[in-house]
Order: sequence, then C-alpha cells, then structure tokens
Amino acid sequence: MATDQEIKDILAGVTTATLTTILLKKGLRNVWLRGAMPLKPGQGRIIGRAFTLRFVPAREDLATPESWSSPKSTRAAIEAMPDGCIAVVDAMGITDAGIFGDILCARMKKKNVAALVTDGVVRDLDGVLGTQLPVWCAGVSAPPSVAGLTFVDWNEPVGCGGVAVFPNDVIVVDNDGAVVIPAALIDEILELAPEQERLESWIMQQVNEGMALPGLYPANAENKARYEEWKKRQGV
Repeated sequence: MATDQEIKDILAGVTTATLTTILLKKGLRNVWLRGAMPLKPGQGRIIGRAFTLRFVPAREDLATPESWSSPKSTRAAIEAMPDGCIAVVDAMGITDAGIFGDILCARMKKKNVAALVTDGVVRDLDGVLGTQLPVWCAGVSAPPSVAGLTFVDWNEPVGCGGVAVFPNDVIVVDNDGAVVIPAALIDEILELAPEQERLESWIMQQVNEGMALPGLYPANAENKARYEEWKKRQGV
C-alpha cells in the first residue's frame, strides 16, 4: 500500500482530466465534484485525504448563530482536521450562504489543511484570499452559513457536487476542478496514471508534429508499437 507521500509524489504529475479517464475505464463515471472550481487562478494541483463535513437544509431552531458554539459545529470540525487533509464540504450546492469565511479559513491554514473543496460558496472573499488557503468552490456569497444551511457532522460519507465522498478517499484538485479516487482503488490508479499521462503526452507530441488523429487517438496497433519504441529510447 502506497504511503500518502508516495501518492502525492505520483499524482502531482497527473491531471484531474487524466484521472477521470482512468476511473472511467474502471467503471467509475461520477467522480468529478460539480461546482467545486478554483477560487482564484494559480492554486496548482493539490492531493490529500478527504476529511468530510456535511450540511443539511437550514432549520430555524438549529441554524442559529448560537449553534456556532455547539460541540457539533464547523469550529469543532476544523479542530479535528488532520495535517495535510483536504476538507470536503457537502453544502448541497446551495450558493446563497457562505459555509466558511476568513476566520475559519485562517484557522484551517494554521492547522496545515491542504485545501478546502465544496459545492457551496465562501464569504469574506478578500479575507479568505488573504489566508492563502487554496479553495475550490462554487463562488462567493455574503450571508453566513446559518442563513441557508444547518451543519450536522464531520468525517462521515457525504455527497459533494453529486459525488459520494468517504473519509480517507484521495482528492485531487487542479484547474479543471476536483476528483475523488476511492481509497480502495488508489494503489491501482497509481500504477495506471503515470502511463496514461505519458501516453497522452506522446500523442500530443505527434499532433504537434502534424500527425492526423485517426489511428493516433486512440492509438491503433501501429502507433502503439511506435509508442513502445519511443519509450524504449526514453529508457522508460
């Protein structure tokens, strides 16, 4: 079983687009978290284990400012986040109540949380950007979470962006959004991903040299043989 550092080292060179292709070939079609896009350009590619948080629709007796002091609160959940995790927050795609603002994001950054990923939105945009916590979300909204959501629990299975995410699944985020790799499949994906990325890089090289797509993408037997010869010359 690969260590977390090995997972990060290998997947650092693999795009989320490539990962969705590999997972599709394994029969997993629903792995891209809808709505979770980079809050700002240049956040790079980040890999980490999922630490999940879950909201449900707001209920007036529960979704109150007083609930922020509850033992079951977003504040308590943040204190439970382990070093290097990616916080995956199920906000049911609600975009008119910010799940986290600058203070909560600042605390996550201090705890070395790798990134925040949600199908909801954040608030206090300038402050959140100032924390330098990488965020993937569906946008920005001024009202607080309790205006539209009730926080219920953390580190349990969630549905974020229409995708099932379990605690300890591997999350990869980049400019194309967020992808989940089921924890049970990670070792297999680590074997397949670098080869798929290498193949597609070779195909792009051929396209840049003027080669037509039929028989190249996907590669026919002749081009597969050419690719294998190229790998030998590269010492791969």
